[in-house]
Amino acid sequence: MFNKVLIANRGEIAVRIWRACQELGVKSVAVYSKADAGSRVVQLADEAICIGPAPAGRSYLNVPALIEAAHMTGADALHPGYGFLSEEPDFAEICAENNITFIGPSPDVMARVGDKALAKRVMKESGLPLVPGTEDTVDSLDDADDIAQQLGFPIILKAVAGGGGRGIAVVHNRDDLPRIYASTRATAQQLFKDSRVYLEKFIPIFRHTEVQILCDNYGHGIHLGERDCSVQRRRQKLIEEAPSIHLSPEQRAKMCDTAVAGALAAGYSSAGTVEFILDPNGNFYFMEINARIQVEHPVSEMISGVDLIKEQIRLASGQPLRYTQPDIQLRGHAFECRINAEDPDRDFEPDKRGKIEIFTPPLGPGTRVDTYVYSGWTVPPFYDSLVAKIIVWAEDRPSALDRMLRALNETTVEGISTTVPFHRRVFSHPEFRQGNVFTDFLVRHMNMASG
Repeated sequence: MFNKVLIANRGEIAVRIWRACQELGVKSVAVYSKADAGSRVVQLADEAICIGPAPAGRSYLNVPALIEAAHMTGADALHPGYGFLSEEPDFAEICAENNITFIGPSPDVMARVGDKALAKRVMKESGLPLVPGTEDTVDSLDDADDIAQQLGFPIILKAVAGGGGRGIAVVHNRDDLPRIYASTRATAQQLFKDSRVYLEKFIPIFRHTEVQILCDNYGHGIHLGERDCSVQRRRQKLIEEAPSIHLSPEQRAKMCDTAVAGALAAGYSSAGTVEFILDPNGNFYFMEINARIQVEHPVSEMISGVDLIKEQIRLASGQPLRYTQPDIQLRGHAFECRINAEDPDRDFEPDKRGKIEIFTPPLGPGTRVDTYVYSGWTVPPFYDSLVAKIIVWAEDRPSALDRMLRALNETTVEGISTTVPFHRRVFSHPEFRQGNVFTDFLVRHMNMASG
């Protein structure tokens, strides 16, 4: 086991990693920007080091500063959390060169699954069904036009190095293809430093379904069931639940088993997520692998009883998986609501007033809150707007729905606008309560724009 872990992130995930280290008896080092000097993880960690000014490029994305912080404190491992540098193979390689264990997949595996076109080929060879489209990149407009006409419009262009809903564009007709093809490549180059794209048939209505996996360095892998992440705004997830109520036992077994098989075929180790499109007819197709812990990991923890962050740390230290698949007994139903510092009544505009006058989180049976904020904390305007996650568990979905609504009604945040009222509306909506949810739920049932 490691002696000391540097937490190369901020916000609620930094606190979450600290808690896992604390329970494992591993010392922790928090890094922070000047804007986060009073953050909760800075107060809790064994050590804390300022790595730069507020802009992420000069702090949380400052690789030399992170490596220096690890050396100064004697940290022998680094947990990247999610976002920032969590899926950067070059960063993982730099950690290895400096004798710091990157808690996640190896750099070569991260590059393999991060290249969406290459990942598709590997998954196809492992038996995962793919959305009709290209297995290789589309490197010219003429090729894109030929393939699009064969598939039929609408089609979707995706950045090979994309993720988090970015680098994606839908093309509804042939006339729009030249403009969107050029703009998608330019956006991909700007965001990911990689302009390559691939092309798929666009499935307009589907359920975003993903499988949580754990794999070790010895060729063993398990899953912790699947999550439904279909409530989205502009391809950004807002609510997650586990398990999906839209899979038969046979579909669930096939999706989860093939997810593990595909990940192992790619040489994957650590926690990860294999994402799928589930169409209205019950057919599922491989979408991508996320080579990191995800924001929504708590719902899988709630139904499985497995602490994913602790398992990540154990696996990175060289320990084999402590579980076989029969050991994983999934129970009950869980929901997660992402609470952002945004005003739902102003098209989710970020609230930059900053200071939280009062924060009272919900309590009670089956209720968990992952957060880094507290009364009196000023939310920095420089980063992601996520301030908390409310997670509930109950014996069944109806009970979990009621428990989440109770938790949301119990939550008080004064001083800034948050998405709590929005979540109350969703959990009160009859279509959501019935499970009639696809990725267009907000457009279809809550009059929100899709753009």
